[in-house]
Amino acid sequence: MTSSGISGITPEEQAELDKALYDALNPLASALRQRASGLPEDRMWAADPVDVALSVLAAWKVVDAEVKRLTAIAAGTAGSYGASYEQLGAVWGITRQGARKKWPDAVTRPAGVALELWGGTAELTPSSGGWGWTGKGADGAGGPADGDERYATREEAAAHAGAFLKEHARTQP
Repeated sequence: MTSSGISGITPEEQAELDKALYDALNPLASALRQRASGLPEDRMWAADPVDVALSVLAAWKVVDAEVKRLTAIAAGTAGSYGASYEQLGAVWGITRQGARKKWPDAVTRPAGVALELWGGTAELTPSSGGWGWTGKGADGAGGPADGDERYATREEAAAHAGAFLKEHARTQP
């Protein structure tokens, strides 16, 4: 699977999926229908067609809730391995914001990282646009040196922060 999503399934795959879903649904629909109607198994489907159709719809609602639960687990698993909301949204055919709303806890943000070098300190911070940093050199200068730039990786942000701290090290008298 690519990050751009899953292509459509073939007609044969669609037929197999339909059969598998109906095979899974039938026992559930029968159990729900029997409880709702109170009729014996041989008569539970011999009823008003609206009641029968509503029993099937009730079974699909149970399946829908379970699919949503399993989907959230899959999104959380992908997020725990480093997938972004942008990637989750692309696979699901929705925006990054839509994915964040659909699965709010799926992607965990890595914690910030503190650097102490050459007498100064810097804090590396993650964001949806990558990594940034803020720091204070030993000479009192504040940074980031290049404004509020975002870097693709934590290591790249650390390199820029480290260069800033080295440049602003306290000189010996």
